Amino acid sequence: MSGSGSETGGPHHRVVIVGAGFGGIALALRLRRAGVEDLVVLEKEDDLGGTWLVNTYPGCQCDVESVLYSLSDAPNPDWSRTFAPQPEIEEYLRSVADRFDLKRQIRFGTELLGADWHEDGQRWSLETSAGPLTADVLVLAAGFLTEPALPAIEGLDRFEGTLFHSARWDHGHDLTGERVAVIGTGASAIQFVPAIQPRVGHLTVFQRTPPWVVPRPDRPFRPWEQWLFAHVRLATRLSRARVYWSRELLALMFTRYPGLSRVAARAALAHLEAQVPDEELRAQLTPDYALGCKRVLLSNDYLPALGRPTTELVTDPIARILPHAVVTADGTERPVDTIILGTGFEATEPPIARRVRAADGRTIRQHWGGSMRAYLGTTLPDFPNLFMIIGPNTGLGHSSMIFMIESQANYVVDALKTMTARNLASVVVDPAAVDRFDEEVQQKMGHTVWASGCSSWYLDASGRNTTLWPDFTWRYRQRTRRFDADRYRVTRAS
Repeated sequence: MSGSGSETGGPHHRVVIVGAGFGGIALALRLRRAGVEDLVVLEKEDDLGGTWLVNTYPGCQCDVESVLYSLSDAPNPDWSRTFAPQPEIEEYLRSVADRFDLKRQIRFGTELLGADWHEDGQRWSLETSAGPLTADVLVLAAGFLTEPALPAIEGLDRFEGTLFHSARWDHGHDLTGERVAVIGTGASAIQFVPAIQPRVGHLTVFQRTPPWVVPRPDRPFRPWEQWLFAHVRLATRLSRARVYWSRELLALMFTRYPGLSRVAARAALAHLEAQVPDEELRAQLTPDYALGCKRVLLSNDYLPALGRPTTELVTDPIARILPHAVVTADGTERPVDTIILGTGFEATEPPIARRVRAADGRTIRQHWGGSMRAYLGTTLPDFPNLFMIIGPNTGLGHSSMIFMIESQANYVVDALKTMTARNLASVVVDPAAVDRFDEEVQQKMGHTVWASGCSSWYLDASGRNTTLWPDFTWRYRQRTRRFDADRYRVTRAS
């Protein structure tokens, strides 16, 4: 399709949202409450849930307390634990969609294949796996943790055993008694490694860089707590506020005073020493970078799992993969039956950025030129009536992404209200506003722990941190409370 060509036709909607995870559901709910009924949500999977639908690996659990990892419009009194497991989060999102009758506006099994802005018609034309449609406003809520990152290891494509990524877990494959290799030691691996370790024959964990691991203060909710959450709304609000502000304090360590990470590191090292008595193994698991520079991981059972007799931690780099073995740089060949990739996602190269084109025919990815940027992480120059949920520099290293999602949803809803009130056909952010915002974000980023020198998935190929928000979340909420139309170029409806 060409941005200057004719529109593709098909049904027309005021708003089309791509993605039915937390971002899409939260925005659809806010739009409905604002009186916007002409909306549709495109979801390529056969069910809703986003990240919590596709990540079903054993032990999958949220790293943020349940009371905060939920929509403020729809608190859940039925969480079983202080840190909710994946099945409960997935079920919670389904219950929200049922409660507010959102499923009738979700098109399941419908993938966005391409989107073009038409300047003459002031609308988006979309090509989907279910046919064409058009929209006044397009919102990308697909998130960045959707496309598994596959390591560039020689021979990986020629492995003849079972191979899968943690985000595409093969539940039909029985690991019992097998020789299993795990590549990667990030947030997913530290959850599924202890879950599968007791039943595999031998587990080999290939570690490139040791993560900082701290205790997870997880426990079941007591019956009287669940009763309070169900019957006393104030109890939920107070619990949510307590967790929120305690996590905002962590932002001081990450964004204002990185030196405080040394205090937290001492507690993490004490946790390591208590759980790993073997000195040689403990040395392999001791990070040599500031706590927080990479994602801090929560676990009470990962470290002990590495010390089991049937587990081997390998820190030598992987040289290549053979049809039935993994070979490290020192020449050691380890036979394996199954390889599980815990190698994360393409966070700085979101696939959807290759499918959305401006009027000049260039994609978002081409406009970015290898480094993501967006005003408030939400709008881009040259892309009128386009909004992003969980866009560049809206990720968090210390708190709940639901807070950021709802902040962006507020901004999008107010943008539509502004467009209606002023009879605007389109709004597009001024490039100067994007430049100023990006300069401000990167300047703040230079004072954070994430800029202390380690290599992490937060950084893009140029070394810029284009994923995280380098400040308190309440400051972001302040800036997105109202749509600042003076930062935009507008076109009035004829």
